Formats: sequence, C-alpha cells, structure tokens
Amino acid sequence: MGGCAGRRLSDSEGEEANPALRPPPQDRQGTHWKNAVGFWLLGLCNNFSYVVMLSAAHDILSHQRAPGNQSHVDPDPTPTSHNSSSRFDCNSVSTAAVLLADILPTLVIKLLAPLGLHLLPYSPRVLTSGVCAAGSFILVAFSHSVGISLCGVVLASISSGLGEVTFLSLTAFYPRAVISWWSSGTGGAGLLGALSYLGLTQAGLSPQHTLLSMLGIPALLLASYFLLLTSPGPQDPGGEGEADTAARQPLINSEAPEWKPGSSSHLSLQERWTVFKGLLCYIVPLVLVYFAEYFINQGLFELLFFRNTFLSHAQQYRWYQMLYQAGVFASRSSLRCCHIRHTWALALLQCVNLAFLLADVWLSFLPSIYLVFLIILYEGLLGGAAYVNTFHNIALETSSEHREFAMATTCISDTLGISLSGLLALPLHDFLCQLS
Repeated sequence: MGGCAGRRLSDSEGEEANPALRPPPQDRQGTHWKNAVGFWLLGLCNNFSYVVMLSAAHDILSHQRAPGNQSHVDPDPTPTSHNSSSRFDCNSVSTAAVLLADILPTLVIKLLAPLGLHLLPYSPRVLTSGVCAAGSFILVAFSHSVGISLCGVVLASISSGLGEVTFLSLTAFYPRAVISWWSSGTGGAGLLGALSYLGLTQAGLSPQHTLLSMLGIPALLLASYFLLLTSPGPQDPGGEGEADTAARQPLINSEAPEWKPGSSSHLSLQERWTVFKGLLCYIVPLVLVYFAEYFINQGLFELLFFRNTFLSHAQQYRWYQMLYQAGVFASRSSLRCCHIRHTWALALLQCVNLAFLLADVWLSFLPSIYLVFLIILYEGLLGGAAYVNTFHNIALETSSEHREFAMATTCISDTLGISLSGLLALPLHDFLCQLS
C-alpha cells in the first residue's frame, strides 16, 4: 500500500502482458464491454433491495398490519402510531430502526471479510446473496407486523453486505475500469430503487405489490454473474494465467478453480496490518462521510416535515430518499470526468451539511421544502463522490497482491459510518419528538 499520497505501484507488468498472449482486439473489446456491463448490473442488483428497504422505512414503521390484510400498507397511510401533536409528526419508532436492521448484519459480514470470509469461493456467496435478496422482498411484502418486516430488512442487509464484499474483491482480478462501472451501478441502484418505489406507490400500487414486482432483480443479479461476466484472462490484473479462450467464457462455463481469491490468502498477519494502516487515510474520511449523510437520511429526513405543501409526510420522505439517490448516482458515475484525490474534503463538507440540517430541524428556519430538496441532492453528490474516488484511489495505490484484501477491508468504512449514525439517530429522534 503506497499510502494516501503514494504513487501508483508497478502493476503495469500485469496489465501489459505479452502481446502474443492477448486475444484479438475485437475479442478484447467484446470482453471489456461484457465485464463493464456485468459489473454495472451487479452493482445495480446488489444494492437494490437495501435501497428499497430504506425507501420503504416510513411505510414499514407507520402501520401495523392486521392479519389477513393483503393490501399491505396504503400508499399514503394515515398511521395511528404517529404523534400528531408533534410538529415533526413523529413515528413512535425512528426510521433509524430500519436503518440498523438494514446495516448491522452487513457490518458483521464486512468485519469477518478480512478475517477469512473473502477466502470462500465466489459462486456460493453470489447464490446466497441472490436468495437473501428475494427472501427480503417476499418477507416484507407478506408481513403483518413490524418485527417480521424488520427480519425481511435483515435479509436485504445480508444480501447487500455479502454481495459488496464479494464483488469489490472480485474487481481485483479485472482491469481497474470495472471499479467505475461497479460504483455507477450501485449509484443506479439507489436512484432506480428509490424512484421505482416512489413512482409505483405514487401511481396507486400498494407497497406489497410494489415489493413483489421487484423479485426480478435478484434473478438479474445471478444472470449477470453466471452468464454475462467473463472469467479474468491474462490481460487482467490478478489473472491466473488462464488460456485466452477462457477469458471470454461466461463464468457458468468457466473452468476457473472455483473462483477462489488468489494472492490475499497468502498474506501474513503482519502484511495485512501494514496494508490496513496504509488504508486508514481513506477509511476514516469515508466513515465520516457516511456517518454524516446517513445521520441526515435516517435521523433527520423524517423530522424535516413541511405541513404547507401538497405532499404528505410519507411522500416527502420518499422524495428525500429519491433525490439523495439521484445525487449518489450522478457522482458515482462521474469518475471519468472528475477524479478527487483528497477525500477528506468531502468528509468535511458532508459534516457541514449535517450541522446545517440539524440546526434547521431545531430552529425551523428554512422556508421551503424545495431548499431542502437541493441540499439533499448536494448531499448525495458528496456521498457518491467519496465512495467511487476512495476505491479508485486504492486501486491505483495498491499492488496487485494486496488489492483484493484492501478492497474487502475498506468496504467496511461506509457500513461502520452508517451503523454509528443509526445508533445515534434513535435517541435523537426520541429526544426531539418528546420536546416538540
């Protein structure tokens, strides 16, 4: 690990393989686009259920379903669990409860990743991720209690966390460009997930049928991995010297040895500790960025309630989520246009966002919800830029034998920040709602 200001290490030997071993240019171009589209779809599908559960958080908590109610929650519920005397129109439980159910299992998975989880074969991990995503949609859709719904959210968290560790580690075996495609796909998941939930419920579809309509996403994830993504060839960093033809085969037909990671399994504890210390200058800013933005999203969104608009409280919450995800998608797709070296600056700006919106919740000085819309869009731009630039910088500054471990380790940053924000947002919600 070269450190945050370190130079790009000599991976060029792996990328500039013997030209005689390379497949023809047309085949290389086809392989490039298969892998680019494959990683974009994997990013999209992996984060989709996670985003949908956060978008549905207000609905999950705002109505206790009665057994036999097959319509799930009304698109715009008038919940009995709200504190209608509060100027915040509070739920009895903060949406941070859904955030914690959606992130704590991911945190456990990512903590285990550097300790050996990333040494398991890839295919079983991908299958498990797909099955958990499908199970989350079904369980929440047919749930009649908040507790069972939260169990479904936990399944979405397991799917997203396991998938992120798996696919970010997998980028170590491909050209670095796939990191940009993966990041753009995860941003697309945020936008499409929030927009689809918002659009379908606004159109009158019940949240239950909205969730069931999304069951094709886990199937698309499995198809993208097994049928579209190709096994890495000798032209890819981290490739294991497979034949040229193997590099152009879908994974389901590949004879690669169970897709076990190559280099990082041989790292000693001392080497892993050295790499980890070099990663701290990226991990700490990313933790701060995600702490601030998810404190806003799940701690303050619900409290940024404007009564003088045509949007109901539930609709305002969904619009906040959608605009945030739109900003994330735009910035996670911007790596080719804008490369940010010093990600600590993004952390500082996101903390300023948090302080400003927290002051507005307390003092109510913003006159219009449209100003909040702009701030939330900007918040998403900062968060997405921090994510994609962090992993891009790590890919540039780590050697090929350390890259897989570095990716698996750094992906804990966002999850740790989100978890801390959820833990603090719960007591803040109760405190503000009791005062108002």
